[in-house]
Amino acid sequence: MPVDSTLQAMTEADLPMVAIWLAMPHVQDWWVGPAEQLAGVIEDLAEPLMDQQIAFADARPFGYLQSYPVHAWPPGAPHLADFPTGTVAIDCFVGPPDMIGQGHGSAMVRLSARHLLGKGAPEVVIDPDPENARAVRAYRRAGFRDVAQRADGDGDMTLVMRFDPFSLA
Repeated sequence: MPVDSTLQAMTEADLPMVAIWLAMPHVQDWWVGPAEQLAGVIEDLAEPLMDQQIAFADARPFGYLQSYPVHAWPPGAPHLADFPTGTVAIDCFVGPPDMIGQGHGSAMVRLSARHLLGKGAPEVVIDPDPENARAVRAYRRAGFRDVAQRADGDGDMTLVMRFDPFSLA
């Protein structure tokens, strides 16, 4: 990400752009059902424990990121249950197709993870589908390290990864 890249709080004004991104084939590969996903994003705008952000590079919006405490919603995320209280999980995607494969996704999650640790989170985790090779590579470049493959609350396999703030990635 360029030096002047930022993460800014998402607002209702960002919803049309996020809707367009959710309809992109490369996003739908992993965020299935754009209408249902958008409904969840809208619902989460009113959830104080969900932090939704838009990533910008050179003032151009390019990514959606949400973070939340892993133990906030019972039964929670069983695949993340062994992490300490206060651990924060990240979900994200890069929207514009021409922004993929340029390091923007890695930079976005690295920036967010460092910010979350700075605010006191004991751990920051991410849980991509292990078959999402592009995301897994991006997260490893960002400084996330594999913990284990585990089934989530829906029984889907995830690759649980934790951020290593001392990584040279």
